[in-house]
Amino acid sequence: MNPATSVAAPHSTEAPEKTHLRLGFVALSDAAPLVAAKLLEFGHAHGLTLELCRQPSWAAVRDKLLCGDLDAAHTLYGLVYGVQLGLGSPRTDMAVLMVLNRNGQAITLSNRLADALAEAGAAKGTGNNTLREALATLGRKPVFAHTYPTGTHALWLYYWLAAHGIDPLRDVESVAIAPPQMVAALAEDRLDGLCVGEPWNALAEAQGVGRTVAYTSEVWPDHPDKVLACRRDFVDTHPRATRALVQTVLEACRWLDGAGHRDEIAHWLARPEYIGIDEKQIAARLGDHVDATSVGRLPMRFFDGGAVNYPHPFEGAWFLTQFERWGMIDARDDYDDIAASINQTQLYREAAARVNVAVPREDIERKLIDGEVWGSNAQSVAYARRFPIGG
Repeated sequence: MNPATSVAAPHSTEAPEKTHLRLGFVALSDAAPLVAAKLLEFGHAHGLTLELCRQPSWAAVRDKLLCGDLDAAHTLYGLVYGVQLGLGSPRTDMAVLMVLNRNGQAITLSNRLADALAEAGAAKGTGNNTLREALATLGRKPVFAHTYPTGTHALWLYYWLAAHGIDPLRDVESVAIAPPQMVAALAEDRLDGLCVGEPWNALAEAQGVGRTVAYTSEVWPDHPDKVLACRRDFVDTHPRATRALVQTVLEACRWLDGAGHRDEIAHWLARPEYIGIDEKQIAARLGDHVDATSVGRLPMRFFDGGAVNYPHPFEGAWFLTQFERWGMIDARDDYDDIAASINQTQLYREAAARVNVAVPREDIERKLIDGEVWGSNAQSVAYARRFPIGG
């Protein structure tokens, strides 16, 4: 467990303003970069000591970031943007430092609903009728869970349902449940479906209480998911510490791409203080063992030569378009400006250069599940207002 450090200890004139950082995380496989950064002590080369603080829910992560109990956290991309706008919490200026992972989330249905979907014609696809027919077999409004109202899982779930002709605000009852509680809720028949990060979808299948029918990479291929985030005033007050933190976590992400390292991190994540389930369930969908035969299913990505981690502002702006779509905010025309202020691209570039990580190209375009195209040249205001199903 010796890290391959690439940077010498910082010179005293560049020493971090704060050397002990408390980092929050929720029990998910995509917390792997923070766990690797701590266990391999990548921070020592950059003048940092990390303390990992497991949190029971995303709301707890939010509250502890805002009160200062946490310096930074592994968190939902959409949560950061929601806090910036004062949705469900006091409005606070926030900072996205880097993207921690892409892909690696899924939608799992109860066995009853998955059977009905299969009988209606297909377990995947963009056709509108099969899912509606399956939901109708319940004889009531279906209950779906996500993990936080403005979070990525809520937005992937809403987008997937709408692509199948289901209005998530009117045709479905949605509830927020902390990720580690999802499988139990499904087993107790309190849910008909859920959208959550791994390993909880894999665990639901392993326990025979549900079946995964879609992967979020089918909704948006190589979508950003969790980010490393903090309050903006932390960046302003501790710029060198923040840069050192990004350097540290980038080195951890690079390590995760090494041969055999996904199995190693799965073993560590299985510890009770991190996720606390069988490492086989964690490893099954962590990357090296992903069955890519399913169309659109892409592995969880942590680094890919740095292509994963750059905090593209246009990706952040997408979450704002969905906030408008689902009636969380009134229509506005400054989404690109908001994203540019939250995503710390200059700080990221400085940190990446110091650990020899390339910054990826910015002319990126992806086709989403409903045929809409989103990318660096997308017009966010027009995009937000052209969906047939909305709030």
